[in-house]
Amino acid sequence: MEVELNNKRATNGGGRHSSAESDSKESSVERELNGEIQAVELNGGDAGGHSNGHIKKPLPVEDGRIKRKAKRLIQRQNSGSGGSPNQTNGNGASSGGAGAGTSPLVANGILPSPGGYVVPHRRWKNSRRSRNLNRGRGLPKKGGAGGKGVWGLPGSEALAEVYEDENDPNYDSECNDRNVELREVITEITPEEFFKLAEPIVLEYYEHGDTHEVALSFDEILQGPLREHITSILVEIAMDHKDSQREMTSVLISDLYGRVITGKDIEKGFNMLLANLPDLILDTPEAPIMLGNFMARAVADDCIPPKFVAKAEEELKHLELGEHAEQALRRADSLIHKQVWAHLDNVWGMGGPLRPVKTITKQMELLLKEYISSRDVAEAQRCLRALEVPHYHHELVYEAIVMTLESLSQTTEESMCELLKQLDLTCLVLPAGMEQGFMRVFDDMADIVLDVPLAYIILDRFVERCNRAGFLTDKIINNVPSRGRKRFVSEGDGGHVKPATLPIRD
Repeated sequence: MEVELNNKRATNGGGRHSSAESDSKESSVERELNGEIQAVELNGGDAGGHSNGHIKKPLPVEDGRIKRKAKRLIQRQNSGSGGSPNQTNGNGASSGGAGAGTSPLVANGILPSPGGYVVPHRRWKNSRRSRNLNRGRGLPKKGGAGGKGVWGLPGSEALAEVYEDENDPNYDSECNDRNVELREVITEITPEEFFKLAEPIVLEYYEHGDTHEVALSFDEILQGPLREHITSILVEIAMDHKDSQREMTSVLISDLYGRVITGKDIEKGFNMLLANLPDLILDTPEAPIMLGNFMARAVADDCIPPKFVAKAEEELKHLELGEHAEQALRRADSLIHKQVWAHLDNVWGMGGPLRPVKTITKQMELLLKEYISSRDVAEAQRCLRALEVPHYHHELVYEAIVMTLESLSQTTEESMCELLKQLDLTCLVLPAGMEQGFMRVFDDMADIVLDVPLAYIILDRFVERCNRAGFLTDKIINNVPSRGRKRFVSEGDGGHVKPATLPIRD
């Protein structure tokens, strides 16, 4: 305390300075200190070696007592309320701690830090805080979107086409009308397009036979007005296939009834087919008979009422659909007006593996007998395909070899060898089926030779002929059985067959 020391020296009788000089010295000190404080506020730096920017002004001493300056109320600008008075101490700091008093730098838009340090100009100009001191919370502008020449609000690039600037020179008010209402529009497909979508579904059904899968597929592509076209599409596709596929089609119509289509939709589908018979008969001459079977089977499955046929006959007279439609209705009427409808379950016959094994075997025997009399290989192949039993083709090979052994004729051997060769070349009978047929004959030779004593000789000759034709495997050739020489009692063995290995004597 330099001031106190000077006062003591003056009162102790130094005699060098008078009281007037001490008063003038104190006033000069106060003026000097006041100038340093103002310099700190203006420059934001340190003055007099103090680093915190706060310089405590020495208090004046009078008559040995420290005189404290009276507290003054300084007007403080508040950003929210437009300014409210606040008490400050003599050092210029706020006594409440909420903020500093108003200074000339605040009026220029520069806010000092809580510690009294003023941000330099270059750091302050790069700050994103708001310069508006009268209003606002000091947050970044536009919620972080920035101003001109910046990236903008995160995610705003996805909304660039939705929100367009009307002040943009490229903005077109006619093309960007806000009164436009966007709605989901489902385009309706034509019956021709629906036929192209439904055909793969039906063809796939012929492979797996799952009607539930077909119903789910139709639900995905089906629209209300197109339900009446399902029956006509199913029948048209079935007319180009076999009886087994027609039976599956009748089952499919019965399973779709009540779930995908109704009785009215089925009736409308049959009416479309009756009107389209002149075009269907060009590709399928038996289309009227097939359509009559489909209608009768639908009546038997309770999909349509029996009066539909009589009603269609009455409408036929007025519409004049033609003789083909009349033939189809007569066919359906003749099948319906029988006492029992159980026979309609087999209106397409029992195709494929549904038939008994004895029936299939009998049909194969008739096929071979017809081939021997006609020697028509193409007809035999067509009949074999019509049986639809590819897993049972080994039975045909077995019956062909047995028929050859029983015929005792070389012409029969030649014809059967030619038939088996063509069946192998066309892959109608697979090598596994051919091999299984021959091995079955080899196993049954002990029974066959009882009816045909020369069976072993004829079998060796037939196998050699087939081997020259080139469709036998090595396994068949190596397993051909041979009948051993008969032993007599005079040979000394007593009629017993000797064991394969003789015991070694000691």
